[in-house]
Amino acid sequence: MAELGLTVEKCEGRWALVGTAAEGFAVVNDYLGYLADRAYSELTVRSYAFDLLSFARWLLQEGVGVHDVTTELLLRFLTHCRTARLPQRPGDNVFSIRDGRNTGYAPTTINRRLAAVSGLFGYRSMRDPTVPNPVPRGREARVASKAERGGLLGHLARPGPRSALRVREPRRLPRGLQPEETRALLGSFRTIRDRSIAGLMLLSGLRSGEVLSLRVSDLDIPRGWVHVSGKGNKERRVPMDPEVGALVQSYLLVERPESEARELFLVAKGPHRGGPLTAAGLRTIFRYHRERVGVQAGHPHALRHTFGTALAEAGVDLAVLQALMGHDHIDSSVAYIHLAPPHLRAAYDAARSRQRAWRLPT
Repeated sequence: MAELGLTVEKCEGRWALVGTAAEGFAVVNDYLGYLADRAYSELTVRSYAFDLLSFARWLLQEGVGVHDVTTELLLRFLTHCRTARLPQRPGDNVFSIRDGRNTGYAPTTINRRLAAVSGLFGYRSMRDPTVPNPVPRGREARVASKAERGGLLGHLARPGPRSALRVREPRRLPRGLQPEETRALLGSFRTIRDRSIAGLMLLSGLRSGEVLSLRVSDLDIPRGWVHVSGKGNKERRVPMDPEVGALVQSYLLVERPESEARELFLVAKGPHRGGPLTAAGLRTIFRYHRERVGVQAGHPHALRHTFGTALAEAGVDLAVLQALMGHDHIDSSVAYIHLAPPHLRAAYDAARSRQRAWRLPT
C-alpha cells in the first residue's frame, strides 16, 4: 500500500516517485532521471529513489513542500532519522544498547539518505543558481584523482566541497566468519545454486551485487576465471576455485530453469521462476540459513570478508589483495591486514626480540 499517497516504482525503465502526492515532487523524479542519464548504476538510482521517498514522506507528514525546505528543516530531518522508532521486523539490526528498543537508523543509513538529499538540492541549484541551497556546507574534503588514490601525487589533491549534513560513523574493521561458523553456514545450503553463490563469495571474494549481475558468459569454467563487473562498472577478472567451477557447471546442467534471462543465477520456483535472482531474494536465502544454524553473522558480505581475511593471513601482497577484492582505494584493503593476527604476532615478536638487545642493564 502506498503510504501517504507516495511510493517508488520503475516507470518506462526509470525509477520514480509515483502516487497521488507525486506531483509535488517532480524535481525528485527529474533528479533521478539525471542520475540515470549520467550512467549511474540502476541499483544506485534505486537506492537514491527509496532514500528520497523517505524524505518526501517525512515532508508530507510535516506539511512542507520540497521547494520550502530550509537548513533548519534539514537538521530536524536529521534528528528524526536518529530518533525514529522503527517497526519490529525479522532481520532488524538497529537496536538501542541502553534499553533494547528499536530506535534510530544506523549512521551509514542516515548518511546515505542525507547524501541523496544533498544531491537533490545540489541538482536543483545547478538548474537554477538563483535558488539557495539549504544544505549546510562543511569543511572541504580532499578530492583525489585515480593516480592519487593509488598513492601517487597525493600532495596535489585539491579540496572539494563537502556537506555538513552527516553524522559520525564508527569505523569498524570487516568481520569474517570463524571456520566453524563457515562450515555450519555452508552445510545448511541444500541447492547447487546456493552453494555456488556462497562459493563465489567465499573463494573469489565477490560482492552480493557482483554475484547477482553475473551472466553465464562471464564464467570461463575450463580455465577457472570469472569476469566481474563491480562498483561503478569497474571490471576485473578473478580466479575461480575448481570445486566452485564444478558446482556452477552442475547448476547449469541440472538446476538452472529454462529461461531467456542472461543472468547466471535465477529464481528456482514460484511465480518468478526463471527470472533473475534479486538482492531481496538473496538476503532471504541467507537469513533463513543463518537462523537455521544459529550463525547470526552469516550475512552475504561476511563470506567476502572471510575471503579478504584469509588473503591477509596468507601474506598476500597488498596490491594483489586490492586487485582481487576490487577495492577502489587501497585503504579498504589495509583493513584486512589489520585482521591478520599471525602476521601481527610475528611482527610484534620480531620487534620485541630486537628491543631486548636495547635494554639498559638494571
